[in-house]
Amino acid sequence: MACRFEVTLAGDRAVNVAVARAALTEADRLEDALSIFRASSELSRVNQLGAGGPVPVSEELFAILQLCQELSADCDDAFDVTSTPLSACWGFLRREPVVPSPAAVDAARSLVGRDRVRLDAAARTVAFDRPGVSVNLGAIGKGYAVQAVAGRLWNDGVRDALVSAGGSSVAALVDTGEGWQVDVTSTRGGGRLARLRLRNVALGTSGAGEQYLELDGVRCAHVIDPRTGWPCSGIVSASVVTTDAARADALATAFFVGGGELARRYCADHPDTLALLTPDDGQRRTIVVGHCRGAIVEDLQ
Repeated sequence: MACRFEVTLAGDRAVNVAVARAALTEADRLEDALSIFRASSELSRVNQLGAGGPVPVSEELFAILQLCQELSADCDDAFDVTSTPLSACWGFLRREPVVPSPAAVDAARSLVGRDRVRLDAAARTVAFDRPGVSVNLGAIGKGYAVQAVAGRLWNDGVRDALVSAGGSSVAALVDTGEGWQVDVTSTRGGGRLARLRLRNVALGTSGAGEQYLELDGVRCAHVIDPRTGWPCSGIVSASVVTTDAARADALATAFFVGGGELARRYCADHPDTLALLTPDDGQRRTIVVGHCRGAIVEDLQ
């Protein structure tokens, strides 16, 4: 996941340091199982064998892939874990952005889509419908790992802790008190976009980072819209607060791609979902959509 995982404990909870260290091993375990950058991982094995027929997988991986299918359907396919061929086509995987030919984009798009992945719940297997299809959990894996660490802490009796990863995924555990104060910052610099108070909820953020392209004078982020095959634009930062860090992580990416219209529709249909969107219009205004119990927006820029 190429980021640092941290557990912050309340000042009077130093007794929980050993428990927190043990909980952080969940991130290492999931990296070993789910990273496409580790040839020995279970997900890498699925990517290698999936086009040849059904591949038996663990209960955990199957559940994650089911969640991904659900979120893709609910977000009009703005979130899609099969979109790696498009990122490769645009050079973002090599960190060398390039504008591909329309034919190359079309070829990559033919390998993308939730319908390319076939899940058999009865047999607990995964298969792809053609060679070249692969799954990358980069847009949900960090949040899933944060939730796993938080879940282990909770099960081990830790009730006041903040679990974070890479500054973009957070889970706040609270027993008593007002909750954890968390800032949402712009990946382009310029300071805080919003300040939140969180109690037993999770936050995920997706933003326009250092990698980008300029197309016809418009700055486009490194995140590709899997529905069109082209880099998305129009949003600087999308953050989501909900009850689960994996969902928050994935929804932040979906709303970054789909913008305000998708965020408003999803939040209206799914209670306990709060979105904060910063349009790329130079005004540094953050729009709040929806509501989540356990989250208070204390300040907006």
